[in-house]
Amino acid sequence: MRRSYLVCYDICNEKRLQRVFKTCRNWGNHLQFSIFECDLNPGEKTQFESLLKDLINEKEDQILFVDLGSCEHRGDRVITALGTPYTKFDAPCFIV
Repeated sequence: MRRSYLVCYDICNEKRLQRVFKTCRNWGNHLQFSIFECDLNPGEKTQFESLLKDLINEKEDQILFVDLGSCEHRGDRVITALGTPYTKFDAPCFIV
C-alpha cells in the first residue's frame, strides 16, 4: 500500500544539500525549498531512505519523513498558506 510522506530536510553542507535535493526530486513533488511530497510503498521508502542516508552527515544533517497517510481513497491534496500564497513550485532550486 502506498503512503504519502512530507520529506523535509536541513542539510548543513552545500554539496550534500545539492545531492539531497537532486535525489528527492527523483522521488516526489517539490513543494518548497526543502520540502517534497512523496507517494511511496514500503520498499520504495526503504530504498529512498538508504539513498539519502548515504548522502548526509548524520551528526550534522536531518531528514524528516512525515507520514500523511494512505494514498488510496484520499481526495485532492489541499494546501493552504499563511503569508505569501502557495503556488506550485515547478522551477528548479538554485543554490548559490
